Amino acid sequence: MVGTTIDLLRHGELKGGIRYRGNTEAALTNGGRAAMNAVWHRLDGNIDMIVSSPLSRCREPAENWARQAGIPCRIEPDIREMEYGAWEGLSKQEIEARFPGMLPRWRENPVGMQIPEAERIEDFAQRVTRAWETLVDESAGKHMLVVAHSGSLRVILAHVLGAPLASTRRFAMSYTSWSRVVIDGGKPHLEFFDRRA
Repeated sequence: MVGTTIDLLRHGELKGGIRYRGNTEAALTNGGRAAMNAVWHRLDGNIDMIVSSPLSRCREPAENWARQAGIPCRIEPDIREMEYGAWEGLSKQEIEARFPGMLPRWRENPVGMQIPEAERIEDFAQRVTRAWETLVDESAGKHMLVVAHSGSLRVILAHVLGAPLASTRRFAMSYTSWSRVVIDGGKPHLEFFDRRA
């Protein structure tokens, strides 16, 4: 059986600085879009299909690339970012001011914690993992690009590595972080992690 290659790409830098946007829409900066295009330039011609989060910071570049390349682009709602509830749209400083001490604890180990009005990380991980397993089954023997978010991509990487959910806060996941998973003989391995174009 021919192996499967799945590239994972986080969206680029967003206007308005670093915030816990979750499912809040935000526009890419010019630099953020250019950095995503630079990764695509490396992949163009090798990708069979693109799968994207429905949020515009992922979807718009993904749909544009797919249109240019003449390949399918599937929008997958279950790989969207975690819903941060009362933290949506806030900076680290704003979260700390409103919820003293909670963010450092969450960043150390979010398992079992409940951000007010937010999706539980266990439920988030379950929906992302379920979507990932479906994508793996459907992409057998193909080269697929997944365009998503730091939270969802961290969950995927932890799942691939068989690591606990708490480990998701240990992965560096900068804007336009690019990683690759190769599945051969039914066994996934991480070929590279957090690369730049």
